[in-house]
Amino acid sequence: MSVRSAFSSSIIKKVWMALTGLFLCTFLVGHLAGNMQLILKTGEEGRRAFNEYAYFMGHNPFIKVLSYVTYFSIIFHAVQGFYLTYQNKKARPQGYAYSKPGANSSLPSRYMAILGTIILVFIVTHMANFWWRAKIKEDIPLHTYIISAKDQMGQSQEQEMYYTHNLQLIPKSDEIVVKNNTELFMANFNVKIADGYKDLHTVVMDFFNPKKNDMALAYLLLYVVSMAVLGFHLWHGFASGFQSLGLNHKRYTPLIHGAGKLFALAVPGLFALITILIYLK
Repeated sequence: MSVRSAFSSSIIKKVWMALTGLFLCTFLVGHLAGNMQLILKTGEEGRRAFNEYAYFMGHNPFIKVLSYVTYFSIIFHAVQGFYLTYQNKKARPQGYAYSKPGANSSLPSRYMAILGTIILVFIVTHMANFWWRAKIKEDIPLHTYIISAKDQMGQSQEQEMYYTHNLQLIPKSDEIVVKNNTELFMANFNVKIADGYKDLHTVVMDFFNPKKNDMALAYLLLYVVSMAVLGFHLWHGFASGFQSLGLNHKRYTPLIHGAGKLFALAVPGLFALITILIYLK
């Protein structure tokens, strides 16, 4: 089979759809695990943990490669989905005179294209609000907090500090002496040192905080509705992916369908719960 036919065959297209879809399911699990830190840990500990996670995701070489694979999978999955829908409509321009779609297919399977379109719109909106700010616009402040430290005269003073990727406390100073990794002696309190953690935790919290964002409720509703649509999409798509790969067996198929429904409820549900709890806090 030539490379061209490998991408043009209807069966191969469904296989590619399945592979990219199942890969995106693994991405959802990883993304959810990171986002759970927003509610599992509170206060400064939660802020530090989430910002460490965000820094790791943006700087680890393996994760960076996986991120490009994820971008490709989203685009490829969406384009292939639209094209397969177009092909199906083209092959059957007129519907059957007598049809009982409910007897032959599930409700989510009949609206996969519409559901996918809504999810794609959400992804674009989500990336514009967070990914674009962090990667392109770079207007996110660094993770800072106040500690007590001594200046060169030995006087204790409160000073704003940057939390950096090497887990050391680095003051806003151009002359720093660190003794036993505990004592900080600062010469100049007004010089900013870069290469710190971006404070994405505060950005997310403020985004869904009605006291800091007038659109917080609207964004919350958009997020929750989008997660419901994602769950509806996964309800059929998870098991369908395994079927497209030919992984059908009378013993294992019911288990796959059950796992798919649990996945469709749990993962989008937890994503929605995170935003609801942030909003209520």
